[in-house]
Amino acid sequence: MFSQKVLHICLSEGWGGLEMYPARVFPELRRQGWQPRGLALRGSRVASSLEAAGDTPLTVSSRAGALLSLPRLLRCMKREDIRTVHCHKSSDLRVGVLMKSLWPEIGLFFTDHMGATRPKKDLLHRWIYRRLDRLFSISDATRARNLKAFPLPPERIRRLYLGIDPEPYRPRLDPAPRAAMRRSLGIPGGAVAVGLPGRLTPGKGQQLFLEALHRLERDAPELAIHGVIAGGLHADEGSDPEFVQELQRYVRAHGLASRVHFTGFRSDLPRVLEALDIVCVPSLNEAFGLTVIEAMAAARPVIGSNSGAIPEILDTRVGRLADPSDPSAWATAIAELAADPELRSRLGLAARHRACEVFSLRAHVEALTREYAAADVRQTASRARPGS
Repeated sequence: MFSQKVLHICLSEGWGGLEMYPARVFPELRRQGWQPRGLALRGSRVASSLEAAGDTPLTVSSRAGALLSLPRLLRCMKREDIRTVHCHKSSDLRVGVLMKSLWPEIGLFFTDHMGATRPKKDLLHRWIYRRLDRLFSISDATRARNLKAFPLPPERIRRLYLGIDPEPYRPRLDPAPRAAMRRSLGIPGGAVAVGLPGRLTPGKGQQLFLEALHRLERDAPELAIHGVIAGGLHADEGSDPEFVQELQRYVRAHGLASRVHFTGFRSDLPRVLEALDIVCVPSLNEAFGLTVIEAMAAARPVIGSNSGAIPEILDTRVGRLADPSDPSAWATAIAELAADPELRSRLGLAARHRACEVFSLRAHVEALTREYAAADVRQTASRARPGS
């Protein structure tokens, strides 16, 4: 009988979209009849996020400790009849592959959250990756890179878009609470609030965002645009503190202190997005664009980079695209939306509809569990063949 139980392995000390993924999908997995468990580093943010998501994760002291704990982990898995293992970092695969080598009935999966940047076809990687049932690429852009990089046939490298639960992002603030939220974000009355949520690291485009705002402050002051940079300011929040200081120096040096507000880490991102008028995502080479679909689900018009995977998500019916190396292109796109409230409203409503229809967590987990089940069928058929 098929066991609807899965172990998600994420042995990371960091904190970003990759690390957030297991806790994000666990509630939906349960709604769809699965029993997920997590394996994380003891004391990590991944472990605490899994606990907050209702799990009692298995924990190890280190990546090396996970290898030493394999007998204990396998005993637990067999006792609980967990036959599906899903890894989220390439280094996690060492644990997953050894589990499968010791217990061949396991279905082994790996989500490549970044997209390979170099070939992985040497003897060690061939030994590791040929044991995968599926490698998930989170966009067509990353799948194209992965087809070239990984020693796997095309049918075992699947594109599986990420998803979110759109309901928490549904706009719900009445005018007075929304105005209060805008004040808490430092947005002056009557301003057009243009925000960039996410980790403050060079690849996310905050420097270009500030350059575009500086151009607008100089060339179109009548638009009264106010910039909001939402994200943690410290390393343990996933950001680069030196880069944060560079951004703050730029703001001071270019007279933007009254035009730009750094919010710091916010646990109420859906309401922050609702308080904005426009969302910008100028990432250099986004593997997917989780921030894009979050903003879309909040019914915000989005300006995204015309590179990486973002063009797979955005089109002119729901937002705008701009070159992530050209501040003037971003200034032009921001000015177009800032000057036209009706256009912003129309794009925002269309964006929410697309996010709910195409990028929901429900649809993501349905596709994911179909792959889990298909692997179980293959394993069962393999065991049933004579001589297997």
